[in-house]
Amino acid sequence: MPEATRDRDREFQEFTATAWPRLLRTAFLLAGDRHTAEDLVQQALERAYAAWGRVRRADDPSAYVRRILFNEHARRFRRRAPEQLVAAVPDRPAGDGYGLLDTRAALLRALGTLPPRQRQAVVLRYWEDLSETQAAAVMGCSVGTVKSQTAKGIAKLRASSTLGDLDSIGATA
Repeated sequence: MPEATRDRDREFQEFTATAWPRLLRTAFLLAGDRHTAEDLVQQALERAYAAWGRVRRADDPSAYVRRILFNEHARRFRRRAPEQLVAAVPDRPAGDGYGLLDTRAALLRALGTLPPRQRQAVVLRYWEDLSETQAAAVMGCSVGTVKSQTAKGIAKLRASSTLGDLDSIGATA
């Protein structure tokens, strides 16, 4: 194997090792279950590897791969019915010491009820902590669309009967 290929592979492996956890978390929030999330990340990384020459020269390779991940999710969503977001945490009374887990589980369930574009906007803005401009670039839309989809998504989350007071969730999640 030529030295350049070994260097390329080593560089991609290092990138994958550092990017995997964040990509997996984002994919889980988009897809709703761990297995689908792992498939999405794997597909995104396959595409990134095929175009690694362009990806590594990008200003932010992580953002480039995240965009691939969102495109893969959108492509998958168009082919199938919407995924169901299922929390792995059983429902428990809030006073039994598992309040934080209950809150996170309720938030994940409520997030799963959002339409795909609203879910993407909320995940990018609040979990990935991207600016409106960065989120627009990832979603392939205008900043105004990101603002409106985020506002609608947050409004639906606030109206969700399973969440109660969303402001208290932000303080604990």
